[in-house]
Amino acid sequence: MSRIAIIGGHGKVALHLARNLTADGHTVTSVFRNPEHADDVAATGAEPLVADIESLDTDALAGLLADHDAVVFAAGAGGGDPARTYSVDRDAAIRVIDAAERAGARRFVMVSYFGAGPDHGVSEDNSFYAYAQAKAAADAHLRASGLDWTILGPGRLTLDAATGRITVGPDAADGAVTREDVALVAAAALADDSTIRRTIEFNNGDTPIAEAIAG
Repeated sequence: MSRIAIIGGHGKVALHLARNLTADGHTVTSVFRNPEHADDVAATGAEPLVADIESLDTDALAGLLADHDAVVFAAGAGGGDPARTYSVDRDAAIRVIDAAERAGARRFVMVSYFGAGPDHGVSEDNSFYAYAQAKAAADAHLRASGLDWTILGPGRLTLDAATGRITVGPDAADGAVTREDVALVAAAALADDSTIRRTIEFNNGDTPIAEAIAG
């Protein structure tokens, strides 16, 4: 079993993921900013760790990640403020990637979005532009790292119940996926080394998750 850190541990995907991973016998540390969320996180079986990744430097983040085998980055500024979006989704993400390398937490799963990248096509006057730019930069930094990375690109997120089934790749474009299924995909990616150094874009579909992501 592995010791896994989830960054952004109070997010909806992260809470589902912590439940899945602890149920599978892993030790999970969930990192989040607001101490009022500690009970919600503890209820998943994860160890709550209150820390503000936006303000911590790389050395401090490496200290948080020491003795962990894997990191899942599921944090986000939540949109609205471009400056904070760049601060969290780009700058803090890049520091967490560097910290994981420094700490020896070699396995890294990034929750990105379907279509992320330098050719995202989002116009500068679109409110989504800062997020698209930030994720493109963070994903590129992860790909250039020495980590055993997987980048997940879910489409539009829903609050529906998990289906356990997805479609991967271009055929899944313009779809949607439940947050519970995103968490299941993240857990399945951590368990499947064939997903290392791959970007997996997906939405709900007809193929069981483990089969859909297998390399």
